[in-house]
Amino acid sequence: MDLINPAVSDYLLDHCTPADDLLRELAEETLAATGGASEMQISHDEGEFLTMLVRLVGARRAVEVGVFTGYSSICIARGLPADGHLLACDVSEEWTSIARRYWARAGLEDRIELRLAPAVETLRALPDEPEIDFAFIDADKVGYPDYYEELVRRLRPGGLVVLDNVLRDGGVLDESSQNPGDIAMRLMNTLVVRDKRVESVMLPVRDGVTLARKL
Repeated sequence: MDLINPAVSDYLLDHCTPADDLLRELAEETLAATGGASEMQISHDEGEFLTMLVRLVGARRAVEVGVFTGYSSICIARGLPADGHLLACDVSEEWTSIARRYWARAGLEDRIELRLAPAVETLRALPDEPEIDFAFIDADKVGYPDYYEELVRRLRPGGLVVLDNVLRDGGVLDESSQNPGDIAMRLMNTLVVRDKRVESVMLPVRDGVTLARKL
């Protein structure tokens, strides 16, 4: 499903704060190094959206599930104060090796902590206290419910969880689809809207973004 007309997409990118040289270089290297997998990287306007959300929430402690080559990590970390902390969770040494280089070039090494392990294990090992201000989930779709639960219980009141790809290129609308990711995301979307611990809104940003704010 064509969720965003290409002309509208270009117009959106032309009318947000432009990417700097570092982000442009990261996007180019990601495309060259990963080929078709580069689609996993968020678009620049979504990156600017994340930076703005982090600043609006006043976040100091953030968590990211799904790093890939680090574009979204940079956008989140740039929204944090100088003494802020981003816990970045992933399982790929190959892709995150690119991320590490660009984090260093961006001067954000001191704000980002990478943990290479199944994310649900990393999250469950965190203190079971409401200390997280902001979280971004953009990883394997089947794992979303577990990531969401571990994060929401650790969010402070007013904290925000952002879930990416909630529309799955329209796959969530096709009830006949047996794609595991589509099935998981349909269940995830229902879970969020029924969760009394949060207030939520789903936005047609790129492949769909849900914001869930802890009450």
